[in-house]
Amino acid sequence: MKALIETIVTPLVDHPEDIKVDVKEEDHKLIYHLSVHPDDVGKVIGKNGRIAKAIRTVVYAAGSDSDKRIYLDIM
Repeated sequence: MKALIETIVTPLVDHPEDIKVDVKEEDHKLIYHLSVHPDDVGKVIGKNGRIAKAIRTVVYAAGSDSDKRIYLDIM
């Protein structure tokens, strides 16, 4: 899942070397924390959050076969 998130986000940013995805696992959920360069935050979130919503939709769909709920935080 980390590789999927990095693959989706890399073409969107100007500083791909600053992409960092951390995973926190809790009882019934996986939380992915995505951090990018401060200049790229707006590009990843998009106008009215449309790009962030699209990224979350793809990630949630890819993890739907898992028994854990998946969350994606963009920082």
